[in-house]
Amino acid sequence: MYLNTHSYFSLRYGTMAPDELVTCAKRHGVKSLALTDINNTSISYEFIQACAKEGIKPIIGIEFRKNQRLLYIGIAKNRQGFAQLNHLLTDASLDGKELPDVAPEMPETFIIYPELVKPLSLFRQNEFIGIRPEAVNQLFRSPLLTHPEKLVVWNPVTFGSAPEKLRYSTGYRLHKLLRAIDLNTLVTKLKPQDIARESEIFRDEAFFAQAYQAYPFIIENTQKLMAQCRIQIESTLANNRQTFTGSKVDDHKLLSKLAFEGARKRYTDNPDERTPRHIIQRIEKELKVIRELDFGAYFLITWDIIRYARGAGYHHVGRGSGANSIVAYCLEITDVDPVDLDLYFERFINPYRTSPPDFDIDFSWSERDDVVDYIFKRYGREHTALLATYSTFKERSIIRELGKAFGLPKDEIDVMVDYPNEPDKHHPYGAHIRRFGKLMEGFPNHLSIHAGGILITEKPITTFSALQLMPKGFPITHFDMYGAEKMGLHKFDILSQRGLGHIKNTVDYIQINKGKSIDIHNIRAIKQDKNIARQMRSGQALGCFYIESPAMRGLLTKLKCDTYLQLVAASSIIRPGVAKSGMMKAYIERHHAPNSFEYLHPVFAQQLKETYGIMVYQEDVIKIVHHFAGLDLDESDVLRRIMSGKKHSRDTFDRLRKKYFKNCEERQYPKQLAEEVWRQIESFSGYSFSKAHSASYAVESMQSLYLKTYFPLEFMVAVINNFGGFYRTEYYFHEARMHGGIIHPPCVNNSLYLTTIYGVDIYVGFIHVQQLERQLAQNIVRERLKNGPYQNLEDFTNRIDISTTQLDILIRIGAFRFTEVGKYELMWQKNGILPDGHLNGTGLLFESTAETFELPKLAEMPHEQAFTEIELLGFPLCSPFELLDTSSKKVQLVRPFRVADFANYIGRYVKILGYYVAQKRLRTSKGKLMSFGTWYDERGVFFDSVHFAPALKRSPFRGKGIYLLEGKVVSEFGFLTLEVGRMERLAYWTAL
Repeated sequence: MYLNTHSYFSLRYGTMAPDELVTCAKRHGVKSLALTDINNTSISYEFIQACAKEGIKPIIGIEFRKNQRLLYIGIAKNRQGFAQLNHLLTDASLDGKELPDVAPEMPETFIIYPELVKPLSLFRQNEFIGIRPEAVNQLFRSPLLTHPEKLVVWNPVTFGSAPEKLRYSTGYRLHKLLRAIDLNTLVTKLKPQDIARESEIFRDEAFFAQAYQAYPFIIENTQKLMAQCRIQIESTLANNRQTFTGSKVDDHKLLSKLAFEGARKRYTDNPDERTPRHIIQRIEKELKVIRELDFGAYFLITWDIIRYARGAGYHHVGRGSGANSIVAYCLEITDVDPVDLDLYFERFINPYRTSPPDFDIDFSWSERDDVVDYIFKRYGREHTALLATYSTFKERSIIRELGKAFGLPKDEIDVMVDYPNEPDKHHPYGAHIRRFGKLMEGFPNHLSIHAGGILITEKPITTFSALQLMPKGFPITHFDMYGAEKMGLHKFDILSQRGLGHIKNTVDYIQINKGKSIDIHNIRAIKQDKNIARQMRSGQALGCFYIESPAMRGLLTKLKCDTYLQLVAASSIIRPGVAKSGMMKAYIERHHAPNSFEYLHPVFAQQLKETYGIMVYQEDVIKIVHHFAGLDLDESDVLRRIMSGKKHSRDTFDRLRKKYFKNCEERQYPKQLAEEVWRQIESFSGYSFSKAHSASYAVESMQSLYLKTYFPLEFMVAVINNFGGFYRTEYYFHEARMHGGIIHPPCVNNSLYLTTIYGVDIYVGFIHVQQLERQLAQNIVRERLKNGPYQNLEDFTNRIDISTTQLDILIRIGAFRFTEVGKYELMWQKNGILPDGHLNGTGLLFESTAETFELPKLAEMPHEQAFTEIELLGFPLCSPFELLDTSSKKVQLVRPFRVADFANYIGRYVKILGYYVAQKRLRTSKGKLMSFGTWYDERGVFFDSVHFAPALKRSPFRGKGIYLLEGKVVSEFGFLTLEVGRMERLAYWTAL
């Protein structure tokens, strides 16, 4: 009897999780159940599986609504009918059209209307009218009875069930709160049409017999309708694009050809040299598995994407478990050599791995959309879509949303958000908000775009899901990556990353500024470069992807890291879980004293010698389980995935655990040893990092180090123009200055919208000037490139349409310095040139001549320009230490001390001036707040500080500025930091 039920994927409407909906139906003896979420098909496959588990016949459909108004309910007779429903919803989203009030012809569906929208005589064979149980009595003398075959039971389900009074009441109230959030209104202002009826609950079979006893044919019609529905969505790799060339045989031939040709390029120095035999054997082994598991098209499509990107001049990084494949390496999908790094192909693909593999391909943030556009056009929009991700209700946002729904003022809501564990401070409604907030936590709120997942299917995407158009113009499925995985769909991860923008732009700037062409893909030469090794060992990696954070720079210094393999390890042990477990410290200790420890077992010495017997990577779990306990490589990978929380299968886990201990017993290992190894595996694998992933990041980090080592100014300009680094833009300008760059304020004759470089002169881009209009900045550049430099202020205003307010900003920031006229005098000139305050059109039709004034000498105050820069840019272009009020005795006493002096004061207390760079706050095991700080001294040299809870409470951070820091210099493996006991922010000059 249930043709219209809602899960909580009826967003901000339904109140039950999909499995909860099915379980509730099972308790009420339901034999057939139709899921019809509102304009949503997110969990159709999971619903079918849940019903099969409970012995319920699944039926799927969609409840179509327009502007909150129910139009009709579509029920799929079969897969074709489901596709027809998906097409209707998809077309409305993709074409920007409203859903039609009357359903179009969809022969493989049933359509149920909530009311009479056209004469019954015009109803198609598959169209019906739904009759609610409470509306049965209204059928007496109704014209609907002239067509009894068109009437079906309509008992929507939105929340709970009648026997569970508390649950029923709670579900209905939760539904009302969701509706208030959705409509952005108070819960007390909801109208009847905004919410579901209280009767939208599961009923026992006897209820329907009683409710429809006067018209039993309504029940019969409903049963006949449901009996005609048969739906099944198979989980199979056949759902994916099956071939690249049109033939699986030809796919294998092409893949083999590309792999062996790529091997000659990767592993030989000239075309006539033969590829080493062990390389050929590894390729042949991988190709055999790829063919057996039918992943040939997957590799070739990925290769095709990379081929397009290279042709367009785009830089990419292939990372993730795909870097375990030598075929991927030979196809230039990745730059990570799995043979060199001893990476296991089984980590990527093996016969026991039920989930599809995936390549993670990073492109520059400015190029990714074009690559995605190519994929859609190359493989067809009917077969291509981005994956969704579910944005869920979370604790803090729930409190704010519910607070607004209850009508609480913002300050009352802020108290509940800021002090969640102090209910005595909360509004009287606080208890209700916390209660319903717990119920809502994890509910999907809206669909978002997955970071990079793209599906390419054999059948049209609408066979599996409706699509929703997103702001960038690409459609997304309604299901997420986990839903795709359950259906056997493998995704292509096409991701964006600003680190790659740094690299590509630097290469471009070097060509423009120095006339040199750089081969950034010559990884072998970069790995062997001693200058890059020296740069890495110093930890001077500001701006370099993944290794620029204070923690990573510190780790590089502690390890004295100067090789690629050490950097690969460092990229993994920096992970929070590894550090927290103490394994990072143990690794550093063993790295400096490799003969100071004993391996747990000879297998650890054989397999983990590179990492001193410590499991650093996920692959290490596979190695140990395979070589120590004798599990097959593919079984070892399954065990790793289970322990990492990526696969939940208790039976499989128990079987592999038993096999592990059984094999250990057969190998006559002491029980204590077997248990200790298992404990390490179990505690480690949940937070371990893929070696292939670390290796991919390390390649990109070394490319960045190469560019920073040899072309620091071009590199820093590229970092500035790509934004998104670990630090604020100010510190990248500072780093450029430290490498000899001369930093100039924005200039109408030299600046572009982004920052630009000429030799060693770096001109701040207009983009950094706060409140300067983007269109104006672009017009300034466009006009200059077209008609030449501006001669003076008057020439500028004759050519550019600009308001006095915007001109004020340009004058104040120093954009007319080339005139050698002071900014106060320029302000006077401006008043004569723009008497009306604004120029309309595109400059003046005829040149005007400004009046000439004899002005007194108007001198700027000391540091005035720097403070103007702070106001308009957010930071000064000079050293901030030039602005320090040096009249203070505290400053005079401490100024001679520098970071360079730290090494002579280890264990001693010192005072130093530091300019604030960054702060990382965290809580101790006792829940107390402590911080790590990053600064630079008067000479611009960076240093780090530690602020334990008592010191932080006594001397808190007070925002940007120069601080006087007092503390003890400490050394950890040669990395010097300041353990701060006291600090205070100092004053700048105020003599304006």
